[in-house]
Amino acid sequence: LLYSALLAAALLLGSPYWIFQMLRHGRYRRGLSERFGVVPQRIRPDRRSSIWIHAVSVGEVLAIAKLAEELRREHRQLPLFISTTTAAGQKLARERYGEENVFYFPLDFGFAVRPYLRALQSHLVILAETESWPNFLRLAKQSGVRVAVVNARISDRSFPGYRRWKFWLRRVLANVDLFLAQSEEDQRRLVAIGAAPERVNVSGNLKFDVKPPQKTPLSEDLRRRLQASAAFPVVVCGSTVESEEVALAGSFQALLREYPNGLMMLAPRHPERFDTVAALMSSFDGGHLPGLPRLNFWRRSQLPADAVLRGGVLLLDSIGELASLYSLATIAFVGGSLVPRGGHNILEPAHFGVPILVGPHTENFRDIISIFQQAQALRVVRAFREKDEKGDFGQVLRELLTDSAQREELGRRAAAVVRDQQGATARTMASLRTLLPKESAAELAGAKREIQL
Repeated sequence: LLYSALLAAALLLGSPYWIFQMLRHGRYRRGLSERFGVVPQRIRPDRRSSIWIHAVSVGEVLAIAKLAEELRREHRQLPLFISTTTAAGQKLARERYGEENVFYFPLDFGFAVRPYLRALQSHLVILAETESWPNFLRLAKQSGVRVAVVNARISDRSFPGYRRWKFWLRRVLANVDLFLAQSEEDQRRLVAIGAAPERVNVSGNLKFDVKPPQKTPLSEDLRRRLQASAAFPVVVCGSTVESEEVALAGSFQALLREYPNGLMMLAPRHPERFDTVAALMSSFDGGHLPGLPRLNFWRRSQLPADAVLRGGVLLLDSIGELASLYSLATIAFVGGSLVPRGGHNILEPAHFGVPILVGPHTENFRDIISIFQQAQALRVVRAFREKDEKGDFGQVLRELLTDSAQREELGRRAAAVVRDQQGATARTMASLRTLLPKESAAELAGAKREIQL
């Protein structure tokens, strides 16, 4: 009751912000009724038991893709439903699994959660990574649903706070039947915050099993344009955040003195910042920095058919296109890491054997980064500082561009790490079978069980 009251108060106090975001950027507007417990008409459960997977955003939707395929293959009789929290995750999930099987995860209030538990009649709920919603877990347990958390991780930032609330979290985590951690360190942390040791196993990171990004019409079109423009080097900076783009572009502008045919592809993490970043890039004309060449600028959404793509920055102001474009990179930088944002996923460029640069702030992908560092399969560049605005990003770029053997070896090692670390999906499936025995699948599929809440 106390938790629900605090959650309601937070929602009420934060409502001006949410309304502002809805009106200005359109954020949070989609799926609003679904978040408040209205099961959409397109979701048509047929009273059979089902499997419900919750994947917060695009990264989690991609991570559970192979697992979802295996569940569908082994349990054909059981409908599979996917929920997400973000609009980008929702879009990708609908494309992959069909609108009739995908919805927004409800807010963690009893009145919002109960309609979905009744409608889906789930036998098993699978939560990706660290989604521990107290009311949801309690109500799922009361209804007889088995709950598993897969690809579980506890970030460096979250761990101290979780430990302080261990006395309460222990009760919340008791509603989870199985935790499958990414690493032994995550297993240790889960136990330290209150998870029962016998319920926590290590299965590895599902993200290593994600299929390599596929070629797209855009990636092939840009490949042809880059070849026609004789663009070199092509530096793809993905998932960048505020305070990174200007410094990255400044370093690249200086690099153009030596590589005038260079091109930087810049992909901000958050779509609502596209216009802001475009304005920043348009200001780079070299006039305020004597001796630097003019930095050309294009928006992908407004790219002229005759544009010669070299000597500037191409802003990727679209969603879902970055992954395949890493294949065009001479060198890739993965953002959110030069400032304290925790970093983003480096596996997409690694699949293509592209040399990878990151900043020092990579706590969100601690274990993946550690594996790559041990294999000497990436480079960590120094963060930007007030007295040293460009850090050593430009210096490392020059070093790798000058030494093609070092650059190619870095890319080969990255691809090898991905191959060597695969197999988490098979281990996860082996553990999930204990919650959903194969021999009972047909019986569960025909059951008409009512959840009383």
